[in-house]
Parts: sequence; C-alpha cells; structure tokens
Amino acid sequence: MRPVSASPLPAPDRPFLDVACSVLGRPWRERCTDAAALAAAATMTQAYGLPDALARLLAARGVRPQEAEAFLSPRLRDLMPDPDVLLDMEAAVDRLARAVSAAESVAIFGDYDVDGAASAALLADALRAFGVPVQVHIPDRITEGYGPNVAAVTALAEAGARLLVCVDCGTAAFEPLEAARALGLDVIVLDHHGAAETLPPVAALVNPNRQDDISGLGHLCAAGVVFLTLVALVRRLRRDGAFAARPEPRLTDALDLVALATVADVVPLTGLNRAFVVQGLTVMRGRGRPGLAALLDAAGLSEPPESWHLGFLVGPRINAGGRIGDAALGARLLSTAEAGEAQRIAAELDRLNRERQAIEAQAVAEALAEADFILAQDPERPVIVCGSAEWHQGVVGLVAARVKERYGRPAFAFALRPDGTAVGSGRSVPGVDLGLAVRQAVEQGAAAKGGGHGMAAGATLATTDLSAFRAHLDAALAAAVHRARAVDALLIDGTVGAGGAHAELFRTLQRAGPFGQGAPEPVLVLPRHRLLHAGVVGNGHVRARLGSGDGRAVDAIAFRSAETPLGRALLGGIGTSLHVAGTLSCQVWRGSERVQIRICDLAPAG
Repeated sequence: MRPVSASPLPAPDRPFLDVACSVLGRPWRERCTDAAALAAAATMTQAYGLPDALARLLAARGVRPQEAEAFLSPRLRDLMPDPDVLLDMEAAVDRLARAVSAAESVAIFGDYDVDGAASAALLADALRAFGVPVQVHIPDRITEGYGPNVAAVTALAEAGARLLVCVDCGTAAFEPLEAARALGLDVIVLDHHGAAETLPPVAALVNPNRQDDISGLGHLCAAGVVFLTLVALVRRLRRDGAFAARPEPRLTDALDLVALATVADVVPLTGLNRAFVVQGLTVMRGRGRPGLAALLDAAGLSEPPESWHLGFLVGPRINAGGRIGDAALGARLLSTAEAGEAQRIAAELDRLNRERQAIEAQAVAEALAEADFILAQDPERPVIVCGSAEWHQGVVGLVAARVKERYGRPAFAFALRPDGTAVGSGRSVPGVDLGLAVRQAVEQGAAAKGGGHGMAAGATLATTDLSAFRAHLDAALAAAVHRARAVDALLIDGTVGAGGAHAELFRTLQRAGPFGQGAPEPVLVLPRHRLLHAGVVGNGHVRARLGSGDGRAVDAIAFRSAETPLGRALLGGIGTSLHVAGTLSCQVWRGSERVQIRICDLAPAG
C-alpha cells in the first residue's frame, strides 16, 4: 500500500481520485488528511518502526504515537474499570453473593440473540461453578416475544427460583418484573439497552445506558456488563473467604463469550471492547469451549477465528435458533461441556441457518421491491418502513438490515400477524439513534412497545397499519438522516496495485484490528485496473478478476450484489478501466494463502 497522494497535505475538499459520485452515489474522500494525523503517522514510522501503511491507519483512527504500542497490544488489565463505577453494581453483587452463600436457586432470563445467549451462558457457568442451582430461560421469539413475560416469570418462581437475573433485557419490563416481585422473587437486571427515565422496581438494575449512570461504559454489550459483574462478584467472594476450600475461577477463560457477543451485537470496537475481542479470540483459538469448537467446525472454518468470522459465520448460526427454531439452543451450546451434545446442537443450528437463509432471501426480495416503490413515490423518504403478512417474524431484522444497506438510510421491517398486530425490527445508520425514536414512539402511542439502541431497535404495533409509526419515524429522524446522508462519503485509507495485494500487506493491516463497529476496516483502492472477468456465483455474489498495468492480477468479490448497481456495473464493465474500492481478505487453501478484494464500491477510471 502506498500513500494516496504525493502532496504532504492532500486537499480535504477534493474527492479522492476525483470520484465525486461512485456507482453507489457516494463521493470518495481520503480518511487521513489532517496535518496532525499525518505528522503522527510519520512519527510512528520513524520513532517506533511501524510500517507506513499501519502508521497511517492508526493515525487516521486518532491513535497518538505514544499510544501505538498499547493500541496494537491491548491488555485487559490496563483497560478494565472498577466495576463499581456502574450504578447499582454494589447492590447487584450483594444480592448475588447472598445467593452464592445460601446456594439459592437462581433463574436467568436472557434474550434470544447472540448477546443474550452468551450473557446467559456466561452467568450460568459462573454460578454453577460456585455451587448455585441455575435455571436458564430464553423466550420463544414468536410466542413470547422479547424480554421477560409474566407467564415465564411465574413458571420460574414455581420451579423454585428465589432470584431472577435478566440479562440483555429487562430494562423496560415493568409489568413482568412487578409480577416477579409479587411472587417473592428478587430481581437483578444486567442490560445495555437504552432506558427511559423511569425504571422497573428491582433490587438492582445495572445498565450503563440508564439515564442516571455516569460510568461512561455505554459502549458495552450485555455480556460485557455481565463480565464486569462477575469480576465484582469474585472480588466480593474472595474478600469473604469463599475460595478457601475451592479454587478461584479464571474469568479470563470466559472472554471467548464476551468477544463473540461484542462482535455479534455490533457495539463499538473501541477501548475495553477492543481488549475483550483481542483476548477473547486468543481464548477461542484454544478451542477449550466445546460448543464454540463444534460450531466453528460446522461452519467449515479451518483457519484460526478472526473478528469477522464471529459476525458472519458464528453469530448467524447461533441466532438461527432464536429466529426460526428453538431459542434456547444457543445458550445450551455455549454452556455445554459435552463434546457429543455440542456437535449435535451445532449441527442443528447449522441446519436451521440454511433454512433461515432461504426464508430470508424471499422476504428480502419482496422488501426491496416495496422499498423501490416507496422511494419512487418519495425519493427523500428518511426512513423505509415495510411489512408483509408473509414474512417470518424471525427474519425481519435481517430484512431491515438488507434494506438499510441497499438504500443507505434507516429501515424497519414488520411481520404482520393474524391477530392484527405487527412485530418488527429496524436497523440504522451512524448518527441516527433509532432506539431513542422507538422509545419516543411508545411514549406517544405510535407503538405498543419497543426499544433498542442507536443502531438497532424492535417494536410491536397494536395494528397492522404502519402509517402512524412510519409518520413518527419520518418526523423524528428526518433531520438526522439528512445530516448522515450528506456526509455519507466512502473514506479511503490508501491505494494498492494488484501485485501489492498480498498476504504480507493483509497481516500488516490486521495488526490495527479487530475491525467492526466504530473501528472501520481499511478501505483500499485499486486505481485504474482493468476488469478482466466478472460473473455471478453463489447466492447473488459477483466474482471478478482485476488486472493492473504491469500484468499482475487479483481476485475480487462483491457479496450479494448481482441485482444492485454495484453488481450490474461489474457484470457490464468487463474490459473497462475502473477505480475499485474494497477491503483485503486472506484465506488459506491447501496450505497456501490467497488474498482477494471484497469490493464495496467502484467508479469508472475516466
């Protein structure tokens, strides 16, 4: 990779390679144009010996020279806060310590997604290691919906639970948690979703996103909150002498679950979260958790797992149980110590994931057609809201994500149910807080219930008429969406030729990872490369081969693009010269490394 400009300070207002409007309608801008950042990159190269490409990546992401070493090798001990900075943590730990001391029966109520499954498994494993009897309940997405419900809470109490711990849910569950209290259950909530000013009546509600919490840890997923709770609990038990006759647990062995949840829940990979993922991946590569090892095998992964594998291979398979099968499969898989059971559950989740893909494909095609019609009537519509009685409730979040990706604005997809209600899920774009808008919709009567966080939310409507909810989102988010779309440029980290896109460069850039939300993967441009070949493969992907002027060539792929402007430009551009933007990936095949470009945008090289 070489610098994108020969000048010491590129003009920040000039489009990169003069691409003012790509085939996806975006201008291209260089990410690192600030004089201070360029100076910091030079210092990292000269004083610390970092490769130029890596130094520019770090500088563009705000890393100062003196922080480079700690950034590249984040250590949990350096980034871990005192758990007690979280509001209600002391009360939560007091109650959990009493449960451990008395070996009380504890019920864990989790969400049906990856974060919920990982959080439930994390807490259940720890409590069982302390000798506490544990029940885990993951609600059925269709029959129970999100969060605690009165029937499930009643059943847990009747089964002997004395303490109910809600993980990745519960912050807005007033009626069910009031019922729990009436049944004699103490309740602890360990959550991270956005919260209203008024909270349910519980013994402790630990949530860095409650309005009165000033911990600054709002970027954690629920599993991160659970991990901090366990750190505080072990500290309390150590102080009380609980480990005089039993070994103290190694909580770091559970960081594989925290890493999985952090990536799958798309929370920012910065600060503490980054350390969770880096160290959690190290734990995962040791294959000490039978469930994760079996799932990696079922996904056909033969190489050491990286961050993107968690989001694209592992997470969807765990979620498949909650979407169209048994919602408890994920938590059971992550908790089991039996290799045989792990293989059985992993195989079932893999089967469900293939079934989910087929269901999703049909719904996505219909949603995109509806979105095309909506935007043909109103091209400036800030939020796309669509729905169908034919869509499976378990895939509406995936449908919303695909619509959001295609049109670059928030989207909500609803399953219209026979009982006259609509259950939906939404996905947003950076800078547009969808969870807040949904909570406001509930307060104003445009939704029966709902919530979420900035990038994802869910809602239930009392009617299949989506007009009031659509009008609320349009009014609440129009200004934010306009601002977000106005700055929706593709940020470029550098250029590379086909011959320079090799495994050594890939490994150099990966040192700045893990990449994800809040930590963008490096985007490189292959300037003026000839499109030698393009064709459709798999489920609508377009595979291509790009050649440079020196006769070198590199493989490339644009995922799920065959019916998009990007895919059509590739399929119709064979033989033309293009500027191609994308990210590097590297696969090991029969002992050899093969690098390809994952194309995210392109423009004619005219």
